[in-house]
Amino acid sequence: MSATDTSNPNYFHKVIDCQWACPAHTRVPEYIRLIAAGRYTDAYLLNWTSNVFPGILGRTCDRPCEQACRRGRVEAEPVAICRLKRVAADNKGDISSALPKAPLTRNGKRVALVGAGPASLTVARDLAPLGYEITLFDREARGGGMIRSQIPRFRLPETVIDEEVGYITDIGGIETRYGHHVESLRKLLCEGYDAIFLGTGAPRGRDLEISGRCEAAANIHIGIDWLSNVSFGHVEQIGRRVVVLGGGNTAMDCCRTARRLGAEEVTVVVRSGFHEMKASPWEKEDAMHEGIPILDFRLPKAFAHDAGRLTGVLFEKVAPAYDAKGGRQLVSTGEPDELIPCDDVLIAIGQENAFPWIERDLGLEFDRWGMPVVDKVTMQSTLPNVFFGGDAAFGPKNIIWAVAHGHEAAISIDKFCRGESIRERPPPKVNLASQKMGIHEWSYDNDISLASRRVVPLEDPSISLKDTKVEVELGFDRALAYAEAQRCLNCDVQTVFSRDLCIECDACVDICPTDCITFTVNGPEEDLRGRLSAPAPNRDQALYISSTLKTGRVMVKDEDVCLHCGLCAERCPTGAWDMQKFLLNLSHASGSAQCVRA
Repeated sequence: MSATDTSNPNYFHKVIDCQWACPAHTRVPEYIRLIAAGRYTDAYLLNWTSNVFPGILGRTCDRPCEQACRRGRVEAEPVAICRLKRVAADNKGDISSALPKAPLTRNGKRVALVGAGPASLTVARDLAPLGYEITLFDREARGGGMIRSQIPRFRLPETVIDEEVGYITDIGGIETRYGHHVESLRKLLCEGYDAIFLGTGAPRGRDLEISGRCEAAANIHIGIDWLSNVSFGHVEQIGRRVVVLGGGNTAMDCCRTARRLGAEEVTVVVRSGFHEMKASPWEKEDAMHEGIPILDFRLPKAFAHDAGRLTGVLFEKVAPAYDAKGGRQLVSTGEPDELIPCDDVLIAIGQENAFPWIERDLGLEFDRWGMPVVDKVTMQSTLPNVFFGGDAAFGPKNIIWAVAHGHEAAISIDKFCRGESIRERPPPKVNLASQKMGIHEWSYDNDISLASRRVVPLEDPSISLKDTKVEVELGFDRALAYAEAQRCLNCDVQTVFSRDLCIECDACVDICPTDCITFTVNGPEEDLRGRLSAPAPNRDQALYISSTLKTGRVMVKDEDVCLHCGLCAERCPTGAWDMQKFLLNLSHASGSAQCVRA
């Protein structure tokens, strides 16, 4: 194998698994260290530069960073990265003076943003400080999009939404046209905007057209529409017995909301297996903690009704079957159909995009599924001055992906308006700095906490289940936050090897707690991975390979299981190993990498 090119910005970036997995590439280990140091405001601002909504995401993110967390490879639970983000939001000071402001002199360019959700708000956040005149359209009375309409208040208080949306709209240069429904893209194009960004989400919930749907329609509700009506105060009660159809996070929000509106019996029913559900594991746990059963492998056949009144849902019991090629389908078990009595049904089986307001003769292409054709790098449509992001671009995902799309779209819009090639993306700002303060001293805490993941305190169910606006999770206090922060393995502090200083004494091999360092002869990757002190089967993480040493061997380190403990650097008698903090700031619009003091 060739020697590792550590000058490639993505090499050490990928080793920081949490930051690499985050679509917005938030500097996770850095903000966790700031929290441990009690620097909550700095931790919040570090988050704000990348993920834009720390308080919101600290409560609602799908946590791709935690799924990638290195801590989860050495024990059962990863670091509570998401909930630590909330700690920064809950404990920060006044940040108004640290936020950017729109310049008094504008640049003469006008940009329209349709939909005031996370993608559009991110575009506004990035472009307004550059002098763009932004017009933000949304049919609702306040900004936030699906953050406000579809996430229940018991998970996300409205005060947090107002605060973080306000940080953006207060930048200046942003005109908010709330309560304005854009009915025609053609008309918007005729208003002379230099660029248009569409971040309208996936606003239409899928329906279930089975027997009895029309007859019992009064008590059958589309999940996302029903959640919106609850959020805006249009719905305040529901029947005593409720069945929720669907296995995603929206279904979990529906069932938990129904409990708070007075439903005594709430049952979630999914057609797949429990472990195949799209809902996040913690969302399922929260629902079951509140006494809501989840029944799997049941296919809805009909809505039972009596004189127009819904009485229940009839289900066929199914099981997975596989053909000779491994293809899977659900087949009947042959058991009798099951009738689950209910007074209301909430359908949460998926969401779809709806673009009836976009004329099909404008030069904007759609694929066979009715989705716009959008470049996945630039977010540009086939109509050059129209850009997409969030669920409107590629279908339903989550808030952090919408934020990432917004950053990329803002770069493209800025370049487009300045007449530059939008294919040329601004490079990230990268730096490596030694953390050595003495022979055995480091500027970061490299002790590895052996403590288990801290549990987030919850409100008493006797209180939280009576009100849709009582927040269930109370969050970490400062003491718990500090203890949880100590579990971080500081993956951004890299083990950097200097071939010329190595005397091949193997001291680093002897002291490594995970046997991730091996000195051996080089060879093909498959062969080399099998000859290491501990075999390295995970090809998603690279091997760190030196150039040839004096003995003809090479140093090979398996990045997958390295704990970044620094013992190799402490033990090395020649300083061939050093612990160096890798700093990567992704550039935003206008090519400026945004960062805060750290």
